[in-house]
Amino acid sequence: MKVLFVAAEAHPLIKSGGLGDVAGALPKELARKGVDVRVVIPKYKNINPELKDKLKFTGWFMVNVGWRSQYCGVSEYEWEGVTYYLIDNEHYFYRDVMYGHYDDGERFAFFDRAVLELMKKINWQADVIHCNDWQAGMVPVLLNLEYKKDLFYTEMKTVYSIHNILFQGCFDRDILPELFGYDYEAYNNDSIKFDKGISFMKGGINYSDLITTVSYSYANEIKTEEYGERLDGLLRCREDSLRGILNGIDYDEFNPAEDKYISKNYDVINIKDKAINKKELQKELGLYVNANTPMIGMVTRLTSQKGLDLLVNVAERLLQQDVQLVIVGTGDKHFEDHFNWLSDRYNGKVSANIRFDNGLAHKVYAGCDMFLMPSLFEPCGLGQLISLRYGTIPIVRETGGLKDTVVPYNQYDGSGNGFSFANFDADEMLKVIQYALEIYYDKNQWSKIITQAMNSDNSWDKSAELYLNMYKEITNK
Repeated sequence: MKVLFVAAEAHPLIKSGGLGDVAGALPKELARKGVDVRVVIPKYKNINPELKDKLKFTGWFMVNVGWRSQYCGVSEYEWEGVTYYLIDNEHYFYRDVMYGHYDDGERFAFFDRAVLELMKKINWQADVIHCNDWQAGMVPVLLNLEYKKDLFYTEMKTVYSIHNILFQGCFDRDILPELFGYDYEAYNNDSIKFDKGISFMKGGINYSDLITTVSYSYANEIKTEEYGERLDGLLRCREDSLRGILNGIDYDEFNPAEDKYISKNYDVINIKDKAINKKELQKELGLYVNANTPMIGMVTRLTSQKGLDLLVNVAERLLQQDVQLVIVGTGDKHFEDHFNWLSDRYNGKVSANIRFDNGLAHKVYAGCDMFLMPSLFEPCGLGQLISLRYGTIPIVRETGGLKDTVVPYNQYDGSGNGFSFANFDADEMLKVIQYALEIYYDKNQWSKIITQAMNSDNSWDKSAELYLNMYKEITNK
């Protein structure tokens, strides 16, 4: 089985969020199962500096972007049995940030065509092209409207994964002739039309053989008007081809027994050593050092989607108690300013770290007692999976992958690995946090929850098997 994984980012080369984690971990697990899996991403300016010198330049070719003919360099990198191809064009990708540019449509029109051209240049025929999010959405469109006329591409199948339906890659319809050299048929027949423009994501949904998303609940949610971002009707029409497969986490990268970032390694057998990480984290962040004070952590983008409005609403009521709050992340300025203000007001109880700091994130996962994720919506979520792995008990809203992976604790039968609340409501969230704090002080119950959390299996092994079976289904291999 040959699988080409197409994404806008991939660990360990570069990542800005969950997509990068998936594009690093899933191919690695597929390779362990005997798949010839290769990953293709753009070669950005900020590729991991530790790996830049390890990239091997393998050649170049020209790519048509409408009437333009653009240079495309190709570099390779081998990691954990996976070959990574990096598509190089400095005009498009040598920029300080990956996304959010005025010409994103042109940048990824170039990238998507370059992906298809690359396979023929290296004479490697994928059985399945697995495309991820809007940036890769036009690959299935190009394949079906144009490239399958060439026998080299005829038998290729496509899978399209939606990681976040909020971001759909919508642009003016005139990019069809301008960037792809097409007429307006795909717009007029509604296959990629969105309002008076076109959507890369809609194209990916319509032209792929199968559609996946990153949790069971999210696959159902996006078929509803509330969560479907106006693609719910289309997804209901294609629901027979829509699958939800839970993301996992890389158990090599996130392993408290071997984590190089944390103060003291531990596992489920030596859980008492987790307390050392708490003490050292309190010292590092200037919080009061007290083993019995519960610490609640968040490692997140500071946006409304992540439920920060709920926390802002109840933070001062929460902080009247003996509790500490640690926040790591960047995002909307009003949230950054508010948490900085809370840190000043509750000096010694609140630590606001308005930056992305991978090392500190690992210390929060290891050192905190609880991990808060009150998301408005969450396709899968990685934070709760990592916190479970580290025995830091998640408190989540029941949506998407949070609902699928966090089993609310039941004090009567002792089941569960975390705490959850159903409605997007600040008071409801606060009540659940209060319940978690009550259980925290019962050390027998709390130890049991930690053990059950750390024994939760959120590795990629089972999910990778589901992907592999799906690939076999559409290729009959």
